[in-house]
Order: sequence, then structure tokens, then C-alpha cells
Amino acid sequence: MKRNLKHYEAVAVAGFGLTGVSVARFLLRHNVTPLLFDTRAEPPGLALAPELANQCECYFEELKLEHLLGLDLIIVSPGIDTRRGPLRMAAEAGVVLISDIELFAWYATAPVLAITGSNGKSTVTELVTHLLTKAGQQVAMGGNIGTPALDLLTTKHDLVVLELSSFQLELTFSLALQAACILNISPDHLDRYDDERAYWKAKQGIYAHAQHLVWNADDDATKPIASEIKVASTPFGQSSWTEGFGLQHDNHGHWLCWRGTRLINTAKLPLVGVHNWLNVMAALALCRQAGLEPAIALQHIHDFKALPHRCELVAQYFNVRWIDDSKATNAGATAAAVAGLRPDVAGKLILIAGGDAKGAHLNELIKPLADVDVLITLGRDGPRIAALKEGAIEVKTMQEAVAAAKQQVVPHSVVLLSPACASLDMFSNYKERGKVFRQAVEVAHGGF
Repeated sequence: MKRNLKHYEAVAVAGFGLTGVSVARFLLRHNVTPLLFDTRAEPPGLALAPELANQCECYFEELKLEHLLGLDLIIVSPGIDTRRGPLRMAAEAGVVLISDIELFAWYATAPVLAITGSNGKSTVTELVTHLLTKAGQQVAMGGNIGTPALDLLTTKHDLVVLELSSFQLELTFSLALQAACILNISPDHLDRYDDERAYWKAKQGIYAHAQHLVWNADDDATKPIASEIKVASTPFGQSSWTEGFGLQHDNHGHWLCWRGTRLINTAKLPLVGVHNWLNVMAALALCRQAGLEPAIALQHIHDFKALPHRCELVAQYFNVRWIDDSKATNAGATAAAVAGLRPDVAGKLILIAGGDAKGAHLNELIKPLADVDVLITLGRDGPRIAALKEGAIEVKTMQEAVAAAKQQVVPHSVVLLSPACASLDMFSNYKERGKVFRQAVEVAHGGF
């Protein structure tokens, strides 16, 4: 692949949403006027940046092969499936398809750290950025979180931290990284991938051109494949004490360790649950590759705040905690939340789950549901989840779910919204789902 826009005459952007707007602006700054494609008659980009549509030739509402075959390069937004249809046929005819992250790789000059995984990647990306910034480095953060990657190239930075989704990695081929991390891999987006192996393969692509690999010793799917073992790496996990980051336990609690040396009692961390302790380990491993040693990095962790909708404590009434983990859009995320919180629950652990499972198998929930005292389900695939646990309570709305949970609580209980599903069957996104949950909790306790 020729790594310069000057090698391509006819260039297009497929998908005119947030990413497409970023790509179009980048191309115009480099004196390339792209064609804009989207299958929607009024894509979001028309509202976000109407001036771009006026400068470019636009094809909205229908994607036709005859419009694509004359192109040399198409930058494809992550929401577009390229496995079939006109884009696949164009690729087979020799048109080059890349992601915005691949285009970013052609022009990036600062060192880059990148994080992917089924769960926790936003938390780790934010935490790495927080720790390095507090230590005095000029850090830019973006990708699948916040700012599109190409927008980060407009100013100079000491370092760039990217969160990358499997969709972005599919069409990324030459991203050189100072360090790459896969936090975990659990079945997800099977409505987009042919099978779990295809999803795993997309995630593993982050390691391809990395100088250092950070991986989860508790999750074999994150382990670098044989061809990458020669690259230096740092494992983290619940028992990876001597080689990397791990945990030790005594009468005073749990200790986060680096090569067997205790660094901090987990009670002093601002993030709760084993799954979040693993996220901290991953962040420390990545910071170390940016020159910040773990013991120093931990001096800056105390003012880090958990991200909204990620095991966020939203209310506490009568010794009952209500936790919003609406960002848990797959079974692996919910399993991690249950496992992380269960040891800290003296009363009942009440789980609210359900939504759109995105074609995923839900059997991964059978084991964590055994640790749940009460299961309440809602949404399109709520009945499928309810079938996994005897005595599950099925409801139709979030308000009904909260009311049912309130009837079940005893002192020192935890009510956890961790859906294991996407939200689009009932809400505009996971943020709205979490907001509705919080409002329902407040109303149920006399708020408003």
C-alpha cells in the first residue's frame, strides 16, 4: 500500500458522520477534494458540517458500484460493513479501502499508545491520558473516544493515546505504535462478524507494528500469537506477579503489584472491582512505555474519576447502592462487573440486564448469573437472559425494573444496571439508558 495521498487521484469518504466529517476536512486541508458517500439521505454530517457537502461531490441515500469503480482510495467509516455489497466488490476490483486510523498512521509523527478490547478500553484510555498529563507530558487522546484521530494531527503533542475499536482495526494496516494493548476479548458484534475468530483477528491486528505489547494473562485471546512473541511484552492479571502486574492478598486486603513488589492497596484506588484493578494495571504498563514508572504514576491516580455509565455509583439510599454500568453492552462486560462487585456486597446483588444482544450467544452469562441474587430483565433479548436463571423477573420498562429492584433490596445490597446488551432497541444510546436509570432511581425514592 502506498502510504501517501499523493499516490491516489480519485479519493472518496464512505460514511458522512462524525468520522466522515473529520476525514473530509483532513483531505481538504491536504488539497484533496473527496467524493462523499452515505447510504442515508440526510447523514449526520450535513448538520455537523454543511460547508463540506458544498465543497464536495456527494452521493447520498444509495451506494452504487458504478460510482466506486473509478476510485483509487476510499476511507471507510467504522460503522460501515465492508464484507459484502458495493464496497466489497470495489475492493475486489482493486480499489483500496482504509480506515481513518490508517490515514492517521500515514501522517502521525508523535509516539502513539493504543488500546483495544471488548470492555474497559475507554477507562484505560482516559486513565493513561490522565496519568501522563499529570506527570507533565503533553498528551492528545482520541480515536474511538472523543476526538477523531485525524483531528489530533492539527497540533503537536509529546504523545498520542488512541482507543481503537475492532471496526477501526479492520482496515488499519501500518499503524506504528510505541505500545499496544488488548485488555480482553469476549464475544461481541457478532452481527458484524462472521464468527468469533473474525472478531478476535480484528482485535489482534493492533499488535502488528507495535514495539511493545501489553496483554491480559487471564485471557488467552489477548496473548500475542507466535509470530509476535519476539516483541517485548508486559502481561497483567490476577496472578501475573513475577513477569508483570498482578495481585497479592493478605489480611489487609488486596495489593496491586509490579514484578512481585507491592505498589498500592486496591482500597486506595478510585476504581472499584477486580475488572477495574486490571484496567489500572494495563494503564500502568502503557505509561511505563511512555517513560512513567508505576510508582510515580500512582501518585497521580487519586483524583481520577470513574467514567459515566461504567460502574458508576449514582445513588445510595438506606445502605443500598445503585450502580450504573450501562456501557456494558456485551456479556463479557457484565460478567466482569458482577465478578468485580460480588466480593464487596454483603446484602443482595440485584442485576438489571437486557436489550439488543447484537446476535451474540448469551451462555457466557450463565456462570456470573449464579453469583446474582435477583435478576431483572427487559428489552428485546431480555427473555433470553431471563431463561438463564430460575426466578428471573421480566419487565417492560426501566421504571418497572427499578421498582422491582426496590422491592427486593435488603440493607447493604447493590442494584447493578449492567445490560450485557446494546441499547438501541429501547434508547438512543447507552448514555440515555443510564440517564433514564438514574432518573428512575431518584423518582422511586421520592426525587423530583
